[in-house]
Amino acid sequence: MYFTKKFVYLHRERDRSRTGSYLLFIDLVMTSKEIKEKIVPAVEACGCFLVDVTVSADNDVEIEIESKEGTVQMEDCVAIDKAFHELWDQDAEDYSLTVASAGLGRPFKVLQQYRKAIGSLVEARLKGGRKFLAKLTDADEESVTLSHTAKVAVEGKKKKEEKVLTEKFPLSEVNSVSYYITID
Repeated sequence: MYFTKKFVYLHRERDRSRTGSYLLFIDLVMTSKEIKEKIVPAVEACGCFLVDVTVSADNDVEIEIESKEGTVQMEDCVAIDKAFHELWDQDAEDYSLTVASAGLGRPFKVLQQYRKAIGSLVEARLKGGRKFLAKLTDADEESVTLSHTAKVAVEGKKKKEEKVLTEKFPLSEVNSVSYYITID
């Protein structure tokens, strides 16, 4: 038998029909942290990794996943949906569930996405407004390394020349990095 710990919030409101008595309302709340902890094994069993879990005030749960290699398949989403429904009773929790790929055009959220994209052409947006295309060459918990073309001043020449620069940017200076999608 499987038991889950629930967070319970009690709301006390005065019962208007009876003087001096109160009604207690109990809300069972699913948290994204609790969901992340419990759904990771099902996500990893599909050859994927967890990108994000969001839970709205209306208990709309969205699970974003990414395949470790290749792309997310419909079967992966179905398997995770099934595992989720085995963990949480939809009638008791009253939730709606969406399981989806993190999306090709969306910014990276977790280190595994950066590492998967090494060698790929990406669009980088830095704090301060700078935006450019680059090849992602490395990523770790604190920074990303990007190789890109830029015009730089060359000593003894009036005109700037294009050079390939490889720069390491702390994640604190990066607004977003996402795949650059081209249509051939």
